[in-house]
Amino acid sequence: MRAGDSHIAAGAVNALGVDLYHAQTHGEGNLLLSPYSIQNALAMTCAGADGDTRAEMQRVLHFPADEDALDGSFAALAHELSDAAAKSVEAVKQSKKSGGPNTPIEFALANRLFAQRGYDFRPAFLNLVMDRYSAPLEEMDYKKEPEKARATINHWVEAQTKDHIRQLLSPGSITPDSRLTLVNALYLRAPWEEEFNEKATKPDRFLVHGRDAAEVPMMLHKSSCGYAHRDGYQVVTRPYYGGQLQFVIILPDDPTALPAIEKQVTPTLLGELARLPAQDVILHLPKFRLEPPTMALGDNLKALGMRTAFDDPRKSANFDRMAPRKPNDYLYISAVFHKTFLALDEKGTEAAAATAVIMPTAMAMMPGRMPAPPEVRVDHPFIFAVQHVPSGACLFLGRVTDPR
Repeated sequence: MRAGDSHIAAGAVNALGVDLYHAQTHGEGNLLLSPYSIQNALAMTCAGADGDTRAEMQRVLHFPADEDALDGSFAALAHELSDAAAKSVEAVKQSKKSGGPNTPIEFALANRLFAQRGYDFRPAFLNLVMDRYSAPLEEMDYKKEPEKARATINHWVEAQTKDHIRQLLSPGSITPDSRLTLVNALYLRAPWEEEFNEKATKPDRFLVHGRDAAEVPMMLHKSSCGYAHRDGYQVVTRPYYGGQLQFVIILPDDPTALPAIEKQVTPTLLGELARLPAQDVILHLPKFRLEPPTMALGDNLKALGMRTAFDDPRKSANFDRMAPRKPNDYLYISAVFHKTFLALDEKGTEAAAATAVIMPTAMAMMPGRMPAPPEVRVDHPFIFAVQHVPSGACLFLGRVTDPR
C-alpha cells in the first residue's frame, strides 16, 4: 500500500489494541484503552530503533517493513481525523438552522518529545518525528530537576486533554537518568448524529458483571444504526455527527458470556464493523463514565515479544537511530504509561487519552427491510469502541461491566 494510506496505521492500531485488550481480560472490571494514542507514542519510539530492537517492535506493533509508508500513514490518519472535525464546524453552522447539533466534533492530537538538554539526539530522528508526527522537541533538565520535568510533562498533558488526564506520570517515574519522554495526548468530543432525548432517560436494570441487578440511567432512542446479529452476539454502530466517527457496541446474547465473546474480537472483526448495513434500531443504552487509573503497559509489551527495547537482556536495547549508541551510554525504554477517560450521555461522547514512553540512559452497503426494527437492550456487560469509519481505526476500545 502506498505511503499516505491511513489503512496501514489503522490496521496496526486495531491489531495492537486487540492484543492489549486481551492482555487485560482477567477480572471483571471495566476497561478502557486508546489504541490510537498508544500507537502514536510507540510509532515515534520505533522510528529511532535499529537492529533487533526495531525488528521486535515492528513485529509486536504490527508495523510493515516499509517505514516511510508507516510514518506517512500515521500522518494521513491524523489529517483525516482533524479534517473531519474541521468540516463539522461549518456543518454545525448550517445544522443550527434546522435544529441539528449545537457543537461540532472536537478532535485534538498532540505529540511532543521532552528531551534532556544537550543530549546527542540525531537530527534525522528529530526531523522525522516533527515532519510525520508533528512532535516538537522541548528541552528538560532531568539530571538536576527530575520532579520539575515530571510536573512540566503532566501539566502539558492536562492542557492538551482539557484537564481530563491528570497526573499521567506519578512521583518517581522520572529520574535523573531519564533522557527522553515521548508523549501523545488525545482529546475528542463527538456529538451524536441524532441525540438521545433526555426526557426518555429512565432508571432501568443493568446486570452488573452479568449477574447482579442494579438501577442505572438508561437512554432510549430509535434511529438509523449499523446492525448485525451474529453467532452469540449483536452489534450496533451508532454514528456521531458527520458520519466519520461511530460508537460500536458488541453485546453478548447471554449476559454471562462476555469472556467468550471477547475471545472473538479480532482486528478483522473491528474492520468489518466499520461497514455494517444500516437500519432503524430501538436502542436502550446506559449512560456511563470511565476514568481508570494509569496503566503501566511495559510488562504487556514485553510479554508480546518487545523485550530488547526494554533492555532485556541487559545491553540489548538498540535505539541508535535516535541517538548514537555507545557501550556505556545508550537509550532504552524503562516504562510505558497510559491513561484514559470517556463519558457517554444523551448528547454524545467526550474522551481523552495520553501515553508516555520514558527512556533513560543505561550506563552501559444499503439499508435492508425488516418487518420491525430490532430492539437492543444494552442491559448487561458489553464491549465498545469509538471508531473512525473510513479507516476502521479504533480510537478507543474497552468494555463496560458496571456503568455506575
